[in-house]
Order: sequence, then structure tokens, then C-alpha cells
Amino acid sequence: MKKIMKSEKLKEAKLLQNGKARSEKNKTLSLSPSEVKKYDGLYLTINDDLSSKLVIENNVILGDSFEVIKKLPDNSIDLLVVDPPYNLSKTYAAKNFNRMSDGDYEKWTREWLSQIKPKLKKTASLYVCCDWESSLVIARVLDELYIVQNRITWQREKGRGALSNWKNGMEDIWYATVSNQFTFNVNDVKIRKKVIAPYKTEEGEPKDWFECKGTKFRDSFPSNFWDDISIPYWSMKENTDHPTQKPEKLIAKLILASSNKGDLVFDCFLGSGTTAVAAKKLERKFSGIELDKKYVAYSIKRLKDAVQNKKIQGFADGVFWERNTQAIQDRLDGKKK
Repeated sequence: MKKIMKSEKLKEAKLLQNGKARSEKNKTLSLSPSEVKKYDGLYLTINDDLSSKLVIENNVILGDSFEVIKKLPDNSIDLLVVDPPYNLSKTYAAKNFNRMSDGDYEKWTREWLSQIKPKLKKTASLYVCCDWESSLVIARVLDELYIVQNRITWQREKGRGALSNWKNGMEDIWYATVSNQFTFNVNDVKIRKKVIAPYKTEEGEPKDWFECKGTKFRDSFPSNFWDDISIPYWSMKENTDHPTQKPEKLIAKLILASSNKGDLVFDCFLGSGTTAVAAKKLERKFSGIELDKKYVAYSIKRLKDAVQNKKIQGFADGVFWERNTQAIQDRLDGKKK
């Protein structure tokens, strides 16, 4: 009887995370205060020697980005991937970010982008995520401080819509570099798409396409519009309680394109750790700063899980698969052609 009661209590605890009843099939990561405490001491703080690259590599830093950045080693970061707070009033765990005037948000953006610049290598690239409003500010500041190379727009298909405006279904990622010498591995970020018009050569051979499980595919060079991204949701293991979490697939594209194995990938607004996790899965070194202890715990938990599970949803066989393609699941499940 005691064993049955204990089992029921464990089941109930699993379902009642953060005070919300959840299905047993819900894979969303949520940690109680006591679970968060277990990760104490597994991260760095501003009291550590953050001026050493060997110290910050493959570590998460708890602290305020504006204070921590000052202590980082110069000329050490190969790739910066950042998802800063958009200029919206938003609650992140126990912390609030309040909407600013456009002028104040521009000043805030210029401050952190200026502070991080000496920490980047001359060959470094950076990607900054934003919504359509913050994009206007971020583009202007990036153009002052760096060399803007492109703007990526990706389809963020989530939410029920707006009653008095167009549904906001797109977000931007600004791509910039420190100099004209930078890494771009275009062959590592090809997307595998179903072929609509399977042309053949005069000899009758497939022209730039192949067949897999009865479907014809072509590996295409990537554009700056991405419609193959799925937002993390409750049944995905990568999903967390963070309100603005980016998909691993999205960040993986940036990392593969603009860094090499062994490079240091950094994120000064780490959130639930997606940049660090994607970097680890792709055999890069990682580091990042996060203000909230709860989200630092999420990052460490996800990084530990990434030791055993290196899969990235929608990425297999060295290519990114078109969304809603049956072959994606076949490959990810380890099935043969």
C-alpha cells in the first residue's frame, strides 16, 4: 500500500509542475526550486576569473551581462549568437523586462553590442535575433559597429493571431561580421526539399536530385528566408518553460554556417541554454551569460542530457530537412532508406 501511495505521489509531482497539471506525455522541462538548487556550484559567477578563455569555455555564467562582459577575455569568441529581450514588457521567471522608449532601447542595444565587440575575434561573426519592431533599432546599431551581411527572416508559426492587426508570424535575425574575413560553411547548411519538377539529363539520369523512400529530393543552397522551423512545443524534449525559447534547429543553422568544430560560440543572453546546447551537439565549445538562476539550471540540465542525445530536430545526414517531410522522422528514428 505504501509503495502504491509513493508511486501515485511521484506521478502527481510530475504532473503538477509549476502549479499546472500536465499530461504524462508532456516533455516540457520544468524544475522546482529544490531541483534548481541542485545545480548550485555548477556554473560560473562574476567572482570567478572570467578573463581566462580556458575557464569560460564549456561553462555557463550566472550574472548580469553588462557586468560580466567587462571581465571576458578579449579576442576570444569565434561566433556570437544572441537572442536579447525584445523591446516588450515581458516576465522571465522572477525577472521583468519593461518596454523602453525607442531611444532608450537603442542606447541599451548599443551598450551591449559595443561592450562585446573587443571580445570577438577579428574573424568572428554575430547573429542577433529580433522581432519586427526591435529589428529597426538593432539594424541601425549593427550598421554603426559591424559589417552587416544579411537579414534572415524566419517563419515563427505560433499563436492564434490578432483581432486588429496582421498576425506576427515572422522574426528577423541580423547577420554581421567584425571584418571581411569570416567563416561561412554554405555546404553545411543545405536544405533537403521535395522536388516539384524532377528534370533528367539527356541520358535519362536525375538532374541534381535523388530518390529516397519513393520521394524525390534535392539538396538546395539556403536562402535568407526560412520556413522549415518548428517552434518547440510540449511534446518535444527540447521544450522548456522559458517564454521566448528559440528552436535548436534554428540556432544550429547559424552555428554550422559561421563556425567550425572546436570554435567558441557565445551567447550573452543565454535564456534556457539553446545556443550552448546546439553548440555542444555540433562539437563546438560554448559559453554564455544568464541573469536568472532558474534558466541557468535549465541550461545545465539540457547540456547534461546532450551528452547522450545529440539529435537536433529536422537535421540528419548533414542536411536540414524540409518541415513536415516524412523522411525526417524516418531518419531521426534511425530507420534505413
